[in-house]
Amino acid sequence: MKLKATLLGAAAALALAPMAAQAGRGDSGHLNILYWQAASILNPYLSGGNKDIDASALVLEPLARYDENGNMVPWLAESIPTVENGGVSEDLTSITWKLKEGLVWSDGTPVTSADVVFTANYCMDESGGCQQLAGFADISNVEALDERTIKITFDKPKPFPYSAFVGSTMPILQQAQFKDCVGANAPNCTEQNFGPIGTGPFVVDEFKANDAISMSANPNYRDADKPSFASLTFKGGGDAASAARAVLETGEFDYAWNLQVDPTVLAEMAKGGKGEVISAFGTAVERLMVNMTNPDPALGEKRSTLEGGPHPFLTDPAVRRALSLAIDRALLAEVGYGAAGKPTCNVVPAPAIYVSTANDECLVQDIAKANQILDEAGWMPGPDGIRQKDGVRLSILYQTSTNAVRQDTQALVKDWWRQIGVETELKNIDAAVFFGGDQSSPDTFQKFYADIEMYTNLFDGTDPEAYMGSWKCSEIPSPENNWLGSNMPRYCNPEYDALVEKLAVTAALEERAAIVKQMNDMLMQDGAMIPLIHRGSVSARANSLQGVKLNVWDSQMWNVADWSRAE
Repeated sequence: MKLKATLLGAAAALALAPMAAQAGRGDSGHLNILYWQAASILNPYLSGGNKDIDASALVLEPLARYDENGNMVPWLAESIPTVENGGVSEDLTSITWKLKEGLVWSDGTPVTSADVVFTANYCMDESGGCQQLAGFADISNVEALDERTIKITFDKPKPFPYSAFVGSTMPILQQAQFKDCVGANAPNCTEQNFGPIGTGPFVVDEFKANDAISMSANPNYRDADKPSFASLTFKGGGDAASAARAVLETGEFDYAWNLQVDPTVLAEMAKGGKGEVISAFGTAVERLMVNMTNPDPALGEKRSTLEGGPHPFLTDPAVRRALSLAIDRALLAEVGYGAAGKPTCNVVPAPAIYVSTANDECLVQDIAKANQILDEAGWMPGPDGIRQKDGVRLSILYQTSTNAVRQDTQALVKDWWRQIGVETELKNIDAAVFFGGDQSSPDTFQKFYADIEMYTNLFDGTDPEAYMGSWKCSEIPSPENNWLGSNMPRYCNPEYDALVEKLAVTAALEERAAIVKQMNDMLMQDGAMIPLIHRGSVSARANSLQGVKLNVWDSQMWNVADWSRAE
């Protein structure tokens, strides 16, 4: 399952004939990848959807990334800069990266430090609505020292200086291709966003938004014998169950991602003998995001923005606490996830040093207590049983992407909330639309035209600094940033923003962990979100597919250049 391509002597190569396909570029033929959430863009700076980030990772690459064990490894960079090797200044105010020698884009032109500088400026232009802006926090300057050397300077000491250009969400863009796509024009560059020129193992041949992507091996990829596959199809659409079936039972596809399928159904499919289910736990949390602003359609363009005012009842801490206590997370985990799910009350579920125990009240469902909390807060049942106060009814529009497990979760939560006098309308949206970056659509998770929305998110690597910066006031999606901020709840707390700043200058791991716990607890206790399940990543690979190393700390496509077909 986890064989890695190695250079073998002639005798060994003959002895291991099934791995001979790894000897040359394109020898393994065609690769079929199935993501039931279809990709809508190939630019991770304009999308927070994992399906878009993973599709982009086939083409675009960062300076460094995280391996399957969470270790940072150089990618386009020669090495990882540290204080010890002189790459990080002793005062922690700068980091200097050096590109590998001889790197070229897929069009054959050289990759230079100017491309890295351009990418930084591209994302840091606030009018562009860059989805990864938090990763550039505290950067005052990015400069090219020579053709291969980039110096990033911070406006304060940065004990963890590895956010920018590390991980699948922070790749390098080609300046020549994207030079006219800066600022407010960034989302309008369809040709560039659908067909980026990259350094990765594959190039885009055809992109059909919300459907399928055809790619072929990058003829200028830096490893002459990779990728082993000559071409691939990155297919989107359908649902998680059909994706699992296509690998495990019918063998139509080689790899299927994010198999959010009833665990008993998945186990039965695996008996088909065509493939294998693979899983691992990282930082993914299925959560309910709570809209702190008013999503009333009558507000027009001010809908779900700070300008539209606070939410009529979700800003009441009693309501948020009651909603959380009414949920049986253990049952949700058992029914929907099996061994691949654990109840959680935190948005940071790992690594262990960052995990808080201050919110564990939510681990035990307590309908009676939830009702008591609402009674004491003055929310009393009306004639129809729905609680109300001062003319405001507890009526929730609860949206998520279309998926059997998510719809089962919605149905259970709706019933539990009914038992505490809360009315719930359920809405499910095609995943390609919900997680897409189409500014014209009213149904994206960024626009959040609902009261509650549910999805999973996670962070690259093992340090949550950039991730925790996602909930700063400045990260709130709005028309001004093309609805591409990462603060979906519209949570704005100066005390939280101050902790973001404090974390950025704190070096000791124990102290950093204490700050992260404090930030996590603030988000939980202020009710910006209601965590449900610490999710393991579950995917499936064909038995013939070699080299797959499921990575929960980076993109699942992180090492696709090493994949091959066993004969």
